[in-house]
This record gives sequence, structure tokens and C-alpha cells, in this order.
Amino acid sequence: MTDDSSVDTAVRPDAGDDAGAPPADGSINPFSEQVSRILVGAIDLHCHSGPSVMPRNINHIEEMHDAAANGLRAVLIKDHYYSAAPITELLNEHYHHLPVKLFSGVPLNNTVGGFNPYAVDHGLNLGARLVWMPTFSAANHIGHGDKKNFPKTIMPLRDPTPLTVLDDDGKLIDDVMPILDIIAEHDAILSGGHLNIREIMPLFEEAKRRGVKRLLCNHPTFLIDASLEQIAELAAMGAYVEHSICMFIPEAFKHFEPDELDKLIKAAGVDKTILGSDLGQEGNCWPVKGFRNVICVCLDLGYSEADIKAMIGGNPAKLLGLDPA
Repeated sequence: MTDDSSVDTAVRPDAGDDAGAPPADGSINPFSEQVSRILVGAIDLHCHSGPSVMPRNINHIEEMHDAAANGLRAVLIKDHYYSAAPITELLNEHYHHLPVKLFSGVPLNNTVGGFNPYAVDHGLNLGARLVWMPTFSAANHIGHGDKKNFPKTIMPLRDPTPLTVLDDDGKLIDDVMPILDIIAEHDAILSGGHLNIREIMPLFEEAKRRGVKRLLCNHPTFLIDASLEQIAELAAMGAYVEHSICMFIPEAFKHFEPDELDKLIKAAGVDKTILGSDLGQEGNCWPVKGFRNVICVCLDLGYSEADIKAMIGGNPAKLLGLDPA
């Protein structure tokens, strides 16, 4: 998988020996010509490849090869504990012949010092394109009843110190202000991380006042606790809303049925909806396979090829500031 002499084939270990065979139940084949065509140009803004202190089933190099083999345009590597900026810069240089580009971000968890403007400044200057507000270190995540006993790490780690962007009076803390200014200066993406929607709304409003133009809310109905009305509000303020593919397909977590995804897409509208894999965890399918599966889900729901391509490719490209494919 790591040979840099060519692009790897599209059939991968997670695909199974009958990857090209039609499904027994007559549903859309995820390896059909139609699905493969729609997949070309996709961008995964939520890839959990390794190395990581969490168990992963794919590493960054394997992901880069698999994405290139299947026509993806770009992949953004997310690790909750470190910025992958040095790794993505190295791999983009070493594997520049592959038709895919890796991006990265800066996660503001305890391992980088929490609300650390120095980490943000360094990461964005090194090439990172996104800053996540606290995820596993978020007070909302730590105290949430829906966290499903994660993070599950390979080895024990120190217990996190809970972080929130709001003070006791419900106002934004001073520590986040220089971070928002640095994000605006670099025209980078601000993600709400695993903050509660009650924290994300005032954070995004202040970010916009300070010149941040690229806003992202990840999996709004998991941990974030956003209602359909609040998802519509996020879209109305210009934020993109990303739904995790792993929560809507049978070969992963599958917390929700397809009709729930349909409601979520309609709440924000196709033009503000992004589908990111949120895959790479041990026990799940690989990220690209997840994209193939969710394309089938969206086709079954009646979405056009153009709409699906927008949600998996066009909208992420706009958020990243890439030229149209």
C-alpha cells in the first residue's frame, strides 16, 4: 500500500471478495459505475486515519493511496490529540504524483494547551486549514450522556481538563478572542468541535464579527445537540453543516436511519450541507468505502447526482477555498 510508484487499485481489504457484485437485496451497488462517477472529485473533511492513540484501521499513507485510487480530490486528516500539519506537508511533497492532496487542522484540546494561540499560529503557518474548538476536552463532551464511552485509547491517558468557551455569565471567554483573530487573518476554517450548540452560536457570531468567513459545525445532532431549527440557523448565518457518514451507513456506527439524514440535509439545504466520513476507526469500513455507501443512501433518498456531488465535493471545496473542480 505504501509503494509510491503507482496509484493503488480501488479494491481494498475492507471491500470484500465480492466488492463488484450486486447486493443480494437488490439495492444500489456501492461499486457501480454510477457511484464511482459521483465519487470523483469528493473531498473528505473528516478522516480519522492513523497513527493515533486511538485504534485505527488505516494510516495516512494508505488513506492517501485509497483516496487517489477512487478519484477523491482531497482529504483532511483529523486527530483529536495532535495537528497532522507536519505529516500532511511531508506526504504532499513525497507523494505529489498522486492526484489527491492532504490537509490538516489544529485541535484545541488539552494536548496542545487548550485555547493556545501559539498552537493555532504555528499550525496555520505550517499549512493547516482548519481549527477545531475542543472536542474530547470539551466540557460538553466530557459531561455528555451520548459520548458512548469514547474516547477509547490504546493506552491510558491523563484525564482531560474540561474546556468551555463561555464564562459563568454565559459570555465568551477572553482566551478565544486572539484565536478567532488568527483564524480570520489566515482565512482558515473554524469548527465548533464538540462544543454544545449553545456555545457554538455565540462563538460563530463573534467569529463573524472578527472577520472569520469559514464556519463549520460537525455532526450537529451527535453531542452538539442542535435541533433542526438550529441547523437552519447555522446555515442562515453562513456556516456549513457536516454530517458524519459513519452514522448513516451499515458498515459503521449507524446511529441513524436514512430518513433522519434526509431531514438534516433539508434543514440546512444542499448548498450548506457537507458529508464527511468520520471514519478510520478500528471495526469500521475505510473512509472511501463509507463515501460509496452514503452515495447509495442519498440516491435511494432521491437526491440527484449533482446534489450529491455538491455535498461530498463542491461544498467542501468552497469551504477550503479550492478552485471548482
